[in-house]
Amino acid sequence: MTTTSTSTRKTAVHKTATIRKAGPVAYLSLVLAGLVAVVPLAVVLLASLKDAAEFRADGPFDPPSDWLNFDNYATALTDGEMGTAFLNTTIILLFSVTGTIFIGSMTAYAVDRFRFRLRGTVLAAFLVASLVPAVTTQVATFQVIDVLGLHDTRAAAVLLFTGTDIVSIYIFLQFIRSIPHDLDEAALVDGASRWTIYWKVILPLLKPAIATVVIVKGIAIYNEFYIPFLYMPSRDLGVISTSLFRFKGPFSAQWEVISAGVVIVVLPTLVVFLLLQKLIYNGLTAGATK
Repeated sequence: MTTTSTSTRKTAVHKTATIRKAGPVAYLSLVLAGLVAVVPLAVVLLASLKDAAEFRADGPFDPPSDWLNFDNYATALTDGEMGTAFLNTTIILLFSVTGTIFIGSMTAYAVDRFRFRLRGTVLAAFLVASLVPAVTTQVATFQVIDVLGLHDTRAAAVLLFTGTDIVSIYIFLQFIRSIPHDLDEAALVDGASRWTIYWKVILPLLKPAIATVVIVKGIAIYNEFYIPFLYMPSRDLGVISTSLFRFKGPFSAQWEVISAGVVIVVLPTLVVFLLLQKLIYNGLTAGATK
């Protein structure tokens, strides 16, 4: 007992000494990383509070003459239709993430729990699909969406976001492989069907995987520009990324209004991160260690 305590004490002392030695370097790297993240946001915030003439005349770090100048924000919300863009983004986000969770988890459940012919081929096909650049298949994808009559609808984006996420399937697959098969067998003995096992046994145990998929998929959809721009060209179907793009014309760009739009777009993600940072860290860590 004494030997163990001594060894633990020595290990703690060694770790403390190591941290103290690396302290200045660690703090310097954190400060630099913080500046890299904060300085661009600060520049954008300052630009969003300036008018067009002031933006062109001043430097990026010059403060605005009026800290309560919210005209650019009003322009972004009205002319840029940011309210409609947030609504479209939210609708697409909810349906796409929900579809990804159910399709990805059910696919992973079937691949892991059932033994069928060409099972290895299916897994290999998933791997190959994840390695193929999406842009190389856009011509065929666009033709399929057009034939289905989904072009210029929200359903096109939802279908593409839901049906092309191979990464989520692999995330669910890794988690399901850690769930003992004994739970399935016990449920079968009690008379449960395969659907009941998935719904009441497997899915509740996939909460860490679901959190990981929601985080990764949600961020990807929120930031996506290419799919909404190509498949939803109508102005009333714009999302936050395409709404910001409309402020840039062929001859000029309203950068002060774009900056206000960027601040509006960043605020929801910042609030969500601050409120759910513990869940985000736990979800990403769990997804990385499975």
